[in-house]
Amino acid sequence: MTPTTASAPVPLGGPRFQTEPAELYREMRRDHGSVVPVVLDGDIPAWLVLGYRELHQVTGDPQLFSRDSDLWSQWDRIPDDWPLLPMIGRKQPSILYTVGERHRERAAMISDALEAVDPFELRSQAEKFADELIDAVCPKGETDLIGDYAALLPVRVLATLYGFADEQGPGLVTALNDMINGREGALAGQQHLAGSMAKLIADRKESPANDVVSRMLANTAGFTEEEIVQDLMVMMAAGHQPTADWIGNSLRLMLTDERFAASLFGGRHSVAEAMNEVLWEDTPTQNVAGRWASRDTQLGGRRVRSGDLLLLGLQGANSDPQVRTDSSALTGGNNAHFSFGHGEHRCPFPAQEVAEVIARTGIEVVLDRLPDIDLTVPAESLARRPSPWLRGLSELPVRFTPVPVL
Repeated sequence: MTPTTASAPVPLGGPRFQTEPAELYREMRRDHGSVVPVVLDGDIPAWLVLGYRELHQVTGDPQLFSRDSDLWSQWDRIPDDWPLLPMIGRKQPSILYTVGERHRERAAMISDALEAVDPFELRSQAEKFADELIDAVCPKGETDLIGDYAALLPVRVLATLYGFADEQGPGLVTALNDMINGREGALAGQQHLAGSMAKLIADRKESPANDVVSRMLANTAGFTEEEIVQDLMVMMAAGHQPTADWIGNSLRLMLTDERFAASLFGGRHSVAEAMNEVLWEDTPTQNVAGRWASRDTQLGGRRVRSGDLLLLGLQGANSDPQVRTDSSALTGGNNAHFSFGHGEHRCPFPAQEVAEVIARTGIEVVLDRLPDIDLTVPAESLARRPSPWLRGLSELPVRFTPVPVL
């Protein structure tokens, strides 16, 4: 297809990203091709890469499509209070904006710190916190599985792995959600998270423990405290909200699609299938910022200029008809989706494993503890949070037989 170059750029926002993203991405692809001109808050231009092959090219060529945000040609138009700065920030000393050999060293530090997490202890912690959250709602006979459960579970587990005190979890949840949603509380959320990380690092320098932060501080590659603070912020943001949305989106699928009804009565194979289908069809991370062109180039029939920002359209690429020719749902073991990224800046494999254990444990505890669970509202009325970046439910209201906690 030859894109229509005269077509107006698409605003990256609005309710259709929540209500009908699949149709919206189809329209974008029809009108613009695999690389779509978009505008961000403040009429800032960018490209949204929706093609599977084009996204593979962008994420697989870190020289041409760099993570170095200093390359951006739009910095002179970006105000200090731009709400998307936490998502598309000026170059920071974090792994997100580090390139080359130093990036590989930092990725290894994070992977090593997470790989040392005992998988049995991780599952045990996830079960413990999940059971506590379910205990709080069991006698009521109804709950919101997002606000009362999924939005609280990952950060509580991650906080324990990293070394945070348990009572810090609720404040971290609020800060992370504000930062990721890219609205008026985004910068304050970012500041709260940074302050919490800095204090944790100071505590662990004085009193090392068997946790992720202590292992990162013990790394001998010469990383500064500020670098570790920034990396922890990335790890917490990337590990919490997408995992919470993975839980919520998977439970929504299992409660609304008869193909997964068996899992509500103890089946386990369907849980894994539902989780994998969500990564293809309803991935928590829809769009990611970003990459910057290091020189003029061509991509998907578009003339991309040096310094242009390219946004990674993960959900759009996952549903690209060029690779999904029969448009059937993928519930098997096919994991060639982009939901964890691709290339040297993809989500580290140990982090993927941590997220999967937390999400699967969270789903299984719900099904074990609340076996007759059902929605209290029509499935079509379930609403999504107002974000073009992450796709998750605002609420998932359910009912069940009240169970007293002994």
